[in-house]
Amino acid sequence: MSLQSTSNSRTVTCPICSKDVPSRAINEHIDSSCMKHLDSSGQEAGSSSKLQLASKPAQKKGPGFPSSPMAPIFSQGHKKSTSESDPPLFTPTNKRRSRGDDASHPPTKRSKLANLEAAAPLAERLRPDALSDFVGQTHLTGVDSLLMKTITDGSAGSIIFWGPPGCGKTTLARLIAKQSASVFKELSATNVGINDVRAVFEEAKTMLALSGRRTILFLDEVHRFNKSQQDIFLPYVEQGHIQLIGATTENPSFRLTGALLSRCRVFVLERLTDDDIKTILVNALKRVGDTPSDLAEAEIEAETESTSSQTPQSSSSDAAEFYCHAFPQLSLKILSSIASLAAGDARTAISLLELVIKSPKDSAEGTLLAALKRSVSASYDRTGESHYDMISALHKSVRGSQGSAAMYWLARMLTAGEDPMYIARRMVVCASEDIGLADPHALPLAMAALQACQIIGMPECRINLAHIVAYLAEAPKSTRSYEAYNRAEAAARLDLTIPVPMSMRNAPTGLMKELGYGKTYMYNPDYAHPVHNTYLPIQFQGEKFLREEGDMSDKLWDEHALSLWEREENAGKEWNGRQS
Repeated sequence: MSLQSTSNSRTVTCPICSKDVPSRAINEHIDSSCMKHLDSSGQEAGSSSKLQLASKPAQKKGPGFPSSPMAPIFSQGHKKSTSESDPPLFTPTNKRRSRGDDASHPPTKRSKLANLEAAAPLAERLRPDALSDFVGQTHLTGVDSLLMKTITDGSAGSIIFWGPPGCGKTTLARLIAKQSASVFKELSATNVGINDVRAVFEEAKTMLALSGRRTILFLDEVHRFNKSQQDIFLPYVEQGHIQLIGATTENPSFRLTGALLSRCRVFVLERLTDDDIKTILVNALKRVGDTPSDLAEAEIEAETESTSSQTPQSSSSDAAEFYCHAFPQLSLKILSSIASLAAGDARTAISLLELVIKSPKDSAEGTLLAALKRSVSASYDRTGESHYDMISALHKSVRGSQGSAAMYWLARMLTAGEDPMYIARRMVVCASEDIGLADPHALPLAMAALQACQIIGMPECRINLAHIVAYLAEAPKSTRSYEAYNRAEAAARLDLTIPVPMSMRNAPTGLMKELGYGKTYMYNPDYAHPVHNTYLPIQFQGEKFLREEGDMSDKLWDEHALSLWEREENAGKEWNGRQS
């Protein structure tokens, strides 16, 4: 870069346009794409001395190069004049916007963000923006609830939200963070590792030290981290460097460590009711994009009628009927069916509503209902909590001699896709645990049902399972053998070193016989009458682990429970075995 001196100022030669520019303005000149500090004749704009800047001609390095003093890559902000003899180096496919046009359009980054937002499902776009718009979970969002009071006081601490899918865990966490002045970070344990979480923790610690602002980390599906990975949370949560809000669909007692649970408060979210789902659907219809124009006209007419009649605000069903008019293919029956099919899952409900709204306006109601039912899968996880809840309900129904209830839970599990072998194995256990000695045929029949499921398989083996479930439910019940083992096990755990009595020991060798092994044992079949042997260690002599049939010494008597059974299941008649 060469320097030239003038009588008033120093100039430098621009390396891009080869023109002389005041040295003090060279940086701003280059940043402006060689447009500033030059007038149309090459003079510095606004210069009081009107210094003439000598324009150096462009140096052609060979034939075929353009005569422009500036390379095309630097030609930003102004148009290059071309002639017929000098065609442009390339022909743009789209008309280039001027500076004025660029100013009226949003930046490209914003356009990309808008595209991402538009691609999100309707359920994601319609999340409420304020706690007042949150539907359901009134035991948590109510003014007098413990959660709201702790948030208002700023003493909420770390929280674990436990509830079924689509009940509002993520939405509630975001709204809580929005109410506070804390920094909000959101991660999902399904797609991040422990290093990502550690980076957030360190950033939160630095932010707290420098600005005093706490960080709220919302970690979705927190149960996906194993118990060793969860240990990374402990020091940061305990010292208050972050406020952790975890969301899980699994029982925290089983999936989270005791150390982490002791540092968090667990709030249980319930499955949304059908009324909650209907309210969410009506709110979605109000906010849905591209609402038909007749909706606005209908709103004006409704407001006019309401003003003239001076009636109170319409109920939710009236509101649902009102907004359904904007979509010809949507009816109250379809709306109610969506609420029922969603099974308390708001995300599923809005997804089904989106399918209906996007369907042709002349679609028949029956066709839409059939399509909606086919699009919903049964909410059953063969490895989740519902798996264990339902098998527990089946087993307890059999134990309680409730054949109809047992048959219902059997059908629920098989229809949802449960492994029939799992149910058959549980019935084998039930045959000994609950029926036991009261019916010696129960266990062989249960084993036969298990073998039938192995050989036949679904769907026919459902008949074999129904057979064994009905038999066990109606069979008499006895827990004598099961309870006897439990008593014996408790006694055995007291001392595992108690020796076997000498008369009960085996004597396969002469030395053992000489030592007295089995010496006083009397072989029962050799006698025509009962004989006595010392079968138990001396510590448990006389102990009755297996009680006599009809022994009620350890049984409870609950008058309230008996009266409830008499009223609900015995047609109000007194039980024959009631004590006098």
